[in-house]
Amino acid sequence: MNVLVINCGSSSLKFQLIDSDSEQVLAKGLCERIGIDGSRIVYQPAGGEKITTESPMPTHKQAIQMVLDSLTDSKNGVIASLEEVGAVGHRVVHGGEKYASSVVLDDTVLEAIEECNDLAPLHNPANLIGIRACQELMPDTPMVGVFDTAFHQTMPEKAYIYGLPYRYYTDYKVRKYGFHGTSHSFVSKRTAEFLGKDINQMKIIVCHLGNGASISAVCNGKSIDTSMGLTPLEGLVMGTRSGDIDPSIMEFLAKKEGLDIEGVMNVLNKESGVYGISGLSSDFRDLEAGAKEGNKRAILARKVFNYRVAKYIGSYIAAMNGVDAIAFTAGLGENDSAVRADICSYFGYMGIALDEEANSCRGEDKVISTADSKVTVCVIPTNEELAIARETLALVSK
Repeated sequence: MNVLVINCGSSSLKFQLIDSDSEQVLAKGLCERIGIDGSRIVYQPAGGEKITTESPMPTHKQAIQMVLDSLTDSKNGVIASLEEVGAVGHRVVHGGEKYASSVVLDDTVLEAIEECNDLAPLHNPANLIGIRACQELMPDTPMVGVFDTAFHQTMPEKAYIYGLPYRYYTDYKVRKYGFHGTSHSFVSKRTAEFLGKDINQMKIIVCHLGNGASISAVCNGKSIDTSMGLTPLEGLVMGTRSGDIDPSIMEFLAKKEGLDIEGVMNVLNKESGVYGISGLSSDFRDLEAGAKEGNKRAILARKVFNYRVAKYIGSYIAAMNGVDAIAFTAGLGENDSAVRADICSYFGYMGIALDEEANSCRGEDKVISTADSKVTVCVIPTNEELAIARETLALVSK
C-alpha cells in the first residue's frame, strides 16, 4: 500500500509517499516559507534529482495542491493518479486528552480537532486544511490522524500540572501536553538504536530545533517532561513564538497597546520569538546570514535562542538525575553546526566536548562529541513521516 504522509508545520509542509510494504520513499519534498515571501516547493522522486519550483503559497491549501500536482505530474510524478494512494496519514498537533493515540479521521474526530484550535492556533487549523483538501480530492481514501500529544502522555503529574487552581485541570483539562511527540518518539528510539544501546536503560534529551522548537527528557524510553505545554507557545524562544514569559506581561501589553486578549495572543504567537527580537525574519537561515553581515539583533536573536535551549537541557539533566545522550534534530538541529556548538559550550563543566570536524555534518546520523566526552552528543535526523506511515498502516489494515 502507498501511504501519503502530510506533515504541516507553522510555516512548512513536509510530505512523503511511502510504499508501506518496503518502507521505501517513492517521493518526498518540502513546501517552505508558507505565508512568507520566497515560498517554494522542493520535490524529489526516488532516484531522481530535486526539482525546485518557486510559487506563492499564502496558505497551506495552495501547498497541498502543489504536492498532489507534483506526485501525479506526467513527467516527474511517481503515480498515475491519486487512486494509487491507499491511505493518507496526517500529523495533527493537538488532540487534548481525548486522543492519546492515532485514530481514523471522520467528521466527529475533525470536530474534536477543531475544538482544539485555540490550543494550537498556528498548527491545528493548518492540519485541518490539509486533511480537508485531501478528503476533497480523494474522498474514498481513508485518512488517519497521528497526534503530537500522544508520546508525552507518560509524563507524571508533577510534570504536567500547572501551579493554578486544580479545578482548572478537572474542569477544563488545563495541563501540559507537549508537542512534536512523533519526532521525539522516533528520534529517541533511533538514538538508542544508532548508539547500539537499550533505550529502556538510557536517559536521552531530544532537542527538536526548528521554526517550532521543543526539548524532551526521555527516561527509559518514556517522555517524563517536555518544554511545550498546554499549547505550543510554552518553552523555547521559537520562530515567531515567545516561549516562556512572565504572565503579567500580557496585562502590561494589553494596557500599553490597547489590545484585547486575542491581540495579545497574536503578538505572542506570530510577532515574537527570533522574529520579534531580530526584526528581520523567523527563518533561522536569514538570521544566520544577517549575523554574518554584523546585524546585532540577528546575532542577539540567535544567542537568546541558544541560551534558552541550554537552560532547558540543564533542567532536564536535573529531572533525570543525569543524561547519557543529547540528540539534535529537525531543520535547525540537524543543519546548523554553530547553534549546536554554542549550546553545548554551556556544558563544559559536565565534560561535554564536541568534535569540530564531526559537528560540521548536516542531516545525517552522526556522533559529534569527542571520544572522551562524558556525554554522547549526536545528530539524528527525524523521520516523522515514516513514523506516521507506520501508525496509518496499522489502523487502516485492521
